[in-house]
Formats: sequence, C-alpha cells, structure tokens
Amino acid sequence: MERRLKHWGWGYEDQAPSATQLREAAEGIRARFGFGGEVEKPVHLEEVELRASRLKKPSAFGDLFSDDHYERTAHALGKAYRDVVRGFYGRFENPPDLVAFPKDESEIEVVLGWAEAEGAAVVPFGGGTSVCGGVEARVEGPVVSLDLRQLDRVLDVDPTSLAARIQAGATGPGLEDQLRAHGLTLRHFPQSFEYSTLGGWIATRAGGHFATLETHVDDLVESVRAITPRGTWESRRLPGSGAGPSPDRLLIGSEGVLGVIAEAWVRVRPRPEFKASVGVEFGDFGEAAAAVRAISQAGLYPANCRLLDAAEAELTGAGDGSSHLLILGFESADHPVDASMGQALEIARDHQGTPGEPRTSPPTGRKYPDMEGNRPVGRKDGGAVDQWRGAFLLAPYLRDTFVACGVLSETFETAITWDRFEEFRATVMETARRATAEACGVAPDGPGSPRISCRLTHVYPDGAAPYFTVLAPAIRGGEVEQWDEIKAAVSEALIEAGGTITHHHAVGRDHRPWYDRQRPAPFAAALRAAKAELDPAGMLNPGVLIDPV
Repeated sequence: MERRLKHWGWGYEDQAPSATQLREAAEGIRARFGFGGEVEKPVHLEEVELRASRLKKPSAFGDLFSDDHYERTAHALGKAYRDVVRGFYGRFENPPDLVAFPKDESEIEVVLGWAEAEGAAVVPFGGGTSVCGGVEARVEGPVVSLDLRQLDRVLDVDPTSLAARIQAGATGPGLEDQLRAHGLTLRHFPQSFEYSTLGGWIATRAGGHFATLETHVDDLVESVRAITPRGTWESRRLPGSGAGPSPDRLLIGSEGVLGVIAEAWVRVRPRPEFKASVGVEFGDFGEAAAAVRAISQAGLYPANCRLLDAAEAELTGAGDGSSHLLILGFESADHPVDASMGQALEIARDHQGTPGEPRTSPPTGRKYPDMEGNRPVGRKDGGAVDQWRGAFLLAPYLRDTFVACGVLSETFETAITWDRFEEFRATVMETARRATAEACGVAPDGPGSPRISCRLTHVYPDGAAPYFTVLAPAIRGGEVEQWDEIKAAVSEALIEAGGTITHHHAVGRDHRPWYDRQRPAPFAAALRAAKAELDPAGMLNPGVLIDPV
C-alpha cells in the first residue's frame, strides 16, 4: 500500500505515536510545564464528514481530477496550529470539491480552463505546509485544489553558471537527491523541507538554511515560469538586470494569486566540504543580541547565526535554561572556515560570550552533522548544536503530540531593525505573555503559566528576525478561538511597533488584516490591477494577499 501523509497533521500516517507513547508524553509534559490534560485521539479519516462536492468530476480528462475522500480531506487545511487542531477534531469546513494532479504544464492549462468555465476557484497546492491559511479555500463557490507534486524533476543543470531548472512540485529531499548526482546542492532548508516544494517556497518567499546573506529563496531564484489564465509568464535567465521592475520579483511571494508557478531556474552550488560550528553561552540576552549584530555587520556572513534565549534553549534541550545560546556555523565548498569562525568568536567574547569547543569538518571530507535529508547525520555527541538541530527538525512532529495532550503550541515571527530591537522584543514578549495567560485563564507568571520564548532565526546588518514560541494549556474544544485571540493581540503589537506581520511565513488568509495595514495603498491597487489583467475571473487563490476586483 502506498505510504500516505496524515490527513490532519505532520508527517506520514505510519509516523503517529502509539497510545502508550502518547500517555508517556502527556505525563512528561505535565511534569515539565505544569499543564496539559489527558490524551485524546484524533478523528479517524473514515469518520470525517465532508460537504458534498459541488463539482462533478469530469470524465474527459482521465485521472487528472479526483473526488476521493482522502484527497479532499488532505488538501483542505495547511499545517498551522489552528489547522492541526481542526483536523484532529475532524473539522474540515472548507474542503476542495475536486483535487487535480497535473503531470505537465499542458494539464495545468486544462485545469485552469475547465475551472474558469465552471466558475470554480483554483488553489495551488505544493506540500500543504502553509501555516497562514494559504491553502484553505475560505471562499464562496466550488474549489479545485491544484496539487503540483507530480511535477517533481530537475530538468536541466548548468554546471558552468551553477544553476538548475527544477519543476515546482519537487520537494526538498527530492530535488537535493537529484542535484547530488551532479555534486551540487540548492541548500535551502526550511523547517518544512521534508514535505514542502520549490514552487511553494517561491510563492511564499520562504526563509531557509542561511542565517545571513541568502536568507530567503528570493536570493536563489534566477528566473521563474508560471502558467496564468491568460498565458505563460516566463522571465529571461540573467544573473541580474536593471530593465524595469523584475517579473520574477512579482511572482516571488505572489502566493498563487497571479499564476501557477510551474518551474524555475535556481542558483545552486557545490556541496560544502569545510564546516565549523559552535555554541556560545551568554548570561545577558542584550549582550548576546549585540554580539549577533556585530557579527552580522562585520561581513563574516555565517551560514548559521541563531540566537536562542534561555527559555528556548531549555525547550529544545540545547541548554538548561541558565544561559542564552548562540549557534554559530560557517561552511564553504573550497576553503577552510576556521579564520571566519575565529573572528566571530572573538566578537562573541568581546560581548561576554563563552564559546564551547568549535567542531570542524576533517580534511578527509568525512560528513559533519548537517540537514541533509531533513535529519541530522554524522556524529551525535549530545552537544548544544546537535541538540538544537534535532529539536528544530522534530518540532512539527511534536506539535501533533501537544495537540493530543491538550497543549497549545504555536509560533509567530517578524523582523525589525536593530535600533528598535530591544524595546520591540520586550513589548512583543510581554504582549504574548499577557494575552496567552488571559486566553488560557491562568496567571501570566508562576507554576503552570504559559511559556513564551524567543530566538533569532535570520540576521542582517540592519536588523534581525525574532521568532517567538508559545506553549500554554489548551482549552479543549476551544483551541482555535483561544489561539485566534492570542494571535490578534501579538499581531497588533508587531504592526504597532513597526515590525512586519511575517518575515518568511507568507500572508495567506490569516495575516491579511495586518498585511493590509502594512503595505502602501497604491501598491495594493497596483497588485489588484495586475491580478485583474492576469486572472480576470478572480479564480486563483481568492482572498490571499488581495481581494479581486
């Protein structure tokens, strides 16, 4: 039998923990956090009730369309906490009426043409890992979910220019496996790497592996090809161009509202041979942030420069909660990185940081722990770097367990300039703490109170991307309303304090109210005009980014 993804949570159906494992997890959660209830079971797929399809599966196109119960259910929600909770309870309010599985661009055109004739919306679907309501069709009228995962090949490799042409439905592991045969890598490792797709990364401006320089997939895109209801959109392959506004930049981050991304030329690189990583402990978070700023402004460009506050370090097992932890990493395909690491550590020591022992890849080329295949490989000695990396990769799986055990577990992220960082972080942390406590009906401090932590995922010479984690007792049956209350409070705080509503998780439908306030009004009008020209029926992912005219 073909291995299937869960219809409601993260990973495959056969990766679900056993009842015994869940009971043990619940006991451990209550002992550690002071909250969490008895284990509940998710609603089985067979028990999920979907509204009847409002579209009749067309027989003229073979197996292009499906009205299968599993497929409609599995394509109904993304992977935000509010999605996982609703899926857990069997609440699929907005399932697609049909799911389409094109195998090439001509079949994408067929789907768009047929859907437009039927008056149906079309929602592009990659890995379904959206955490902002990007794939849930909360619209009136029928909907087709357009699953692109059969377009999954590396079509061409240019070893001279170091670029590759890759279809949009290729997952992270899939494209890396194909590039490996050429000794190359894209090195874009979002937390969703195992299941998300290149097209999804481009459509959502996904953040990836590199903490500095090429922090977003934007920086890796050379050209994009998309299928729109009014023709094919393909930009010229160029290393750079000053010829007017970039057609690629308009598609990057467009979230499927302008066209269906079919493939892209992306910049690849030789696989790194020289690597070094180390954990640095700090007693004061302000000093740690100052060290990160100094490193980012020194032009050293570490591949990894993630700062975990003490609570986040303890949560991931990378620390004991007594120190803030900076995870530093450098890598190169052709030269040792010891000098760069040495300079970064000197800066860290100048800010009262205490480094551990740096680990470097040996000259024999032996593998060093990395994110290949979305799982750590190589030596595991229990060090802070390995502990953090393992927790980072397991987090989406653990959230399913938290839901079953009655724990609210969610994150939000943003970006802010360094001159406002300290006050901004304090304001957002306090807002999140008080809003979460109020929504949970508990005290903001003390035993059983919510856990709020912060880490910096990406850093720039002019600012950083703070990423916040919320753990709190869930109100069984009211988790969605509970999180929506918290989300609204922290989103207001982010916008009012001058931050962005999202650094790398896209807008979708969940962030729309605050995105509408963040962007300039004339730009919104221009975007609506572009959509009206490319998608006059307003059928592509309606409600995301803009409302069609």
